[in-house]
Amino acid sequence: MSTRDYQPTKLFTVEEANQCLPLVRAITTDLVNLTRDVLDRRQRLAMLTAGRDRAPGDVYSDELAAVESEIEKDAQRLHEYVRELIDLGVEPKSAADGLVDFPSLMDGRIVLLCWKLGEPEVLHWHELEAGFAGRQIIPAGSLA
Repeated sequence: MSTRDYQPTKLFTVEEANQCLPLVRAITTDLVNLTRDVLDRRQRLAMLTAGRDRAPGDVYSDELAAVESEIEKDAQRLHEYVRELIDLGVEPKSAADGLVDFPSLMDGRIVLLCWKLGEPEVLHWHELEAGFAGRQIIPAGSLA
């Protein structure tokens, strides 16, 4: 993603990101837990339905349909959690890992403050193109 094409809805200072963190942490915790649960249930359902002809009269068809319906309801809840984060100006990057970015300015260019569930506060940043692998410790006084 190039800086030219990237237009964040909000820019955060480190202080603003950390002030927002209790709410982001709560939403992200819910997002991670439900994501892992949905992925696990989808995998188990796929194993149960693999090679199964779900013809009318199948003893388990209604139960499997109910499980699929619950998974879809939870998938909608996942989308709602993501929307909550986006509405805050935060960019969810990995629902399973609890990774989110806060757009920010450093030396006049847009960068991303990077936080992962379990970290006590926002302590890292990376270039737009770098991603999590390019995380660096935030140098004191470098972010406006």
